Formats: sequence, structure tokens, C-alpha cells
Amino acid sequence: MANVTFKNIPDDLYEQLKQAANAHHRSVNSELIHCLEKTYKPTRCSAAELASKAADLRSQVKVARLDSDEINAARSQGRE
Repeated sequence: MANVTFKNIPDDLYEQLKQAANAHHRSVNSELIHCLEKTYKPTRCSAAELASKAADLRSQVKVARLDSDEINAARSQGRE
């Protein structure tokens, strides 16, 4: 495995990294590796999984559905 040294990390960024590591019960090094993996090794999901996640998110939104007249009125608002 490769070794990497990070230099000149801004204090506020390092504090955020330490807080995240503490919250996840990891070392700063492990938290940094986790962040890098999340960024550079994203997990793939199927279309069905994505649709399921979208449906879950939609079910959490507590707003009334808009009909087409309301949508068209909002679109044209301010265009007169």
C-alpha cells in the first residue's frame, strides 16, 4: 500500500475531519481513507435501487401535489 503525507491542511478543515472521525469512531487516517473511497470509488446501484430510493425520498416530502394549471401559473409568473 502507498503512503501519502498531507501538508498545509487548513486548521478548520482538519478540525472537521477530526470531528467526523470521532463521530464515526475512526482514526483521522481511517476517516480520510473513507472520504477518498467515497469520492473515488462510488458504489454503483441498479436502476431499480435508484427508483426505490427516489420513491422513499418522495414519500418523505410533505407537500400537496401540484396540478398542471398550478405548474403553468408558476412558470409564467413574472414573465408578463
